[in-house]
Amino acid sequence: MPGTVSVPLDPPPRARLRSAARLAVCAAVPWFLCLWWGTSTVPVPAALPAVLILREDVYDAPRRGWDRLVGVVVGVALTTIVLHWLPPPTASSVTSVSWAASVSFLAVLACGCAGMYLMYRDGAPNQQVLITALVIYATAVPGYALARLAESAVGIAAVVLLGPLLWPPDPYRSAAAGLDAYRGDLGGLLGTVAARLGAGGPPTARGTPEDAELWLRPRNGLAACERAARRTRLPRLYLRTPARPPDGLEERLRLAARTALTLQYFTQELRERARTDGPAPPPAPEAAASPGSDTALPDLAPLVRATARTVDGALRGEDRAAVAADLDRARGLDLAHRAAHPTRHDAVLRAGLHLTHEAVADHLTARG
Repeated sequence: MPGTVSVPLDPPPRARLRSAARLAVCAAVPWFLCLWWGTSTVPVPAALPAVLILREDVYDAPRRGWDRLVGVVVGVALTTIVLHWLPPPTASSVTSVSWAASVSFLAVLACGCAGMYLMYRDGAPNQQVLITALVIYATAVPGYALARLAESAVGIAAVVLLGPLLWPPDPYRSAAAGLDAYRGDLGGLLGTVAARLGAGGPPTARGTPEDAELWLRPRNGLAACERAARRTRLPRLYLRTPARPPDGLEERLRLAARTALTLQYFTQELRERARTDGPAPPPAPEAAASPGSDTALPDLAPLVRATARTVDGALRGEDRAAVAADLDRARGLDLAHRAAHPTRHDAVLRAGLHLTHEAVADHLTARG
């Protein structure tokens, strides 16, 4: 997701505790500052920025804080102008209160929606404009608009200054750990596929949400590295992690993201083949095999194992010569399977593996 550092879907308790402690500190500090300043007796708007701004990517807090502050300023200005010309929702009779509130509410709502969508950024409107406008309208107390503006500014400043300093995550370490976990899970998946193909059983199980999440990990890790590279715009005080990723990490993440697409296509074609053709027959001796038997799936098992070994070595960062040798072996098995099973149906089945070999070859060329 844009604006977040790649982390597991279910982060460990230690990471969750750090996030909770960071949020609590960034909410408590502006609260007590505003109490000391005397803006109000209950400065809730000072604590809200910590809840609404802080995410896993704490280095993105300055950008989100600036967007929120601009939304607060615009919302305060719009509501102040509207309530200057229209009566606020305070009157003596119930009927007059109802009509006055309706007219002024519709005016505040229209202006807030217009400002929210005029400040469209990063694919989403600035909802803070409408939220601020409605809250100030509902609290028609003299001086509340300026108090809310001051408390929001204090809260945003605390989040922007303190957030990146309190237990900052290392996006490169997270990306490297995610790549290692992905490589292990990918090896297990392809090993299971090869074993099922060799035994003549269903090549893959039905797709699960865990499978879908597996193919997204490399792209999320690569996005985390790219966001980390943009941290150079922040003050040097925030840059507690290396300014550059470890050697080869970004290239391996790009390879993982590229091969995730091709291998996902391959596993999907296996499921489609099993659905339309049924399970493959178990491998039989050449003399006993009938001329019309379909042995394309069992014969694919060595090719899947060789491809898995090649991808694993490339993602691990093994020696270029060793990965090239594994790639040559996988390509040889691909050619042998193509010669034994030249039909278009089988070519479609092999396409994902062939594209994976090409991605690894490009990666080795870039390394060379």
